[in-house]
Amino acid sequence: MPLNGNSSGYQPRRWWVAPLAILAAVAVMAALVFRHADDAVPVRTAVVEQGTIRSVVSTNGKIEPIRSFEAHAPVATGVRRVLVKEGDSVKQGELLVVLDDADARVQAARAQTQLKTAQADLGAAERGGTQEEMLSLDAQLVKAGTERDSAQHNLDALKQLEQQGAASAGEVREAESALARADAQLTFLRQKQTKRYSNAELARVKAQQAEAQAAYDAAEDVLAKSNVRAPFAGIVYSLPVKQGGFVAAGELLLQLADLREVVVRAFVDEPDVARLAAGNPMEITWDAVPGRVWRTSVTAVPSTVKLHGSRNVGETTSIVENKDLKLLPNINVGVTIVAGQHDNVLVVPREAVRMDDSKPYVLLVSGHELKHREVEPSLSNLTQVEITHGLVAKDVVAINSSNGKPIGDGTQVKF
Repeated sequence: MPLNGNSSGYQPRRWWVAPLAILAAVAVMAALVFRHADDAVPVRTAVVEQGTIRSVVSTNGKIEPIRSFEAHAPVATGVRRVLVKEGDSVKQGELLVVLDDADARVQAARAQTQLKTAQADLGAAERGGTQEEMLSLDAQLVKAGTERDSAQHNLDALKQLEQQGAASAGEVREAESALARADAQLTFLRQKQTKRYSNAELARVKAQQAEAQAAYDAAEDVLAKSNVRAPFAGIVYSLPVKQGGFVAAGELLLQLADLREVVVRAFVDEPDVARLAAGNPMEITWDAVPGRVWRTSVTAVPSTVKLHGSRNVGETTSIVENKDLKLLPNINVGVTIVAGQHDNVLVVPREAVRMDDSKPYVLLVSGHELKHREVEPSLSNLTQVEITHGLVAKDVVAINSSNGKPIGDGTQVKF
């Protein structure tokens, strides 16, 4: 019998086979997991939130005074005195600028003399003449009446004498002619007394009087405008002249405004005009006063669109309270008009909403997979969209992939 033999025929057990099989199975599963992880697309996501969304129209505008006054030089002249400076608050009736009015006074005096002469001429024409002319005419009427009566008496006497054969027919005719001439002279003088001037002559005298009146009024206007007074209480916001300087006719002397309330004129681009409605909140900002916001509302929707520079715009105006007088006339301001605002609603980033056959949808994150979910959007702005149906608060939606790969329904994703 061999010393190392095995009489029973027993074979050694291969105890290492089972562990190797287990290790192989684990390796296969790990490879599948890693392969799945490698296929997943990295994505950017957003959480559906509940909050406020505003749809706004952002544009520019200009500040204008509601109540303003501009003084211009009535004639070319010198500036005698300037009693205020830009930014001064003035009271109603306060004297602001005095111009040299020497020439204006001469013109006013000359115009007044001409006016008085024209008025006297018109009065005389309407009465039938001056007092001297009227007295002379009265005397002429008395004389003409006496001569007429004498001619009538002479004619009557000659007619009696003619019947007696003491006067000839020629003498009677001569007496009749003398009476006719006396009647004509008397009639002429009576007409002259009642209507000495013709309609054309009266019209000429009236025109002269009107011209003289206009010249006098113009001279008085120049005098009045040579002393510039504040027509109401306000602020002098423009004063381009200096004391001792010279101004041309029509040149601006100063600008005054009541700035406790001002008008903002907003220029809304044509595509946004339809979004406006009366009562929309409006916010005004000015770069010169950082952080300050003036609030008002749209008073009227633009009724027309017109060219403003290179833009087609509709203009809307609103009144803004300016109690601290910070907003100045003619400044350019930023204007934000709130076309719509919804509070306590679901909102998602605008780029998370997609379109499929004109139907909006989002890619909802479910575990590590994206699901196509149709939604109903409402109000929107440049960054957000309100969702009224299809999502709930704290849902997670995909925005886009981080590596540029396309994503869609069923895409496996990682974060």
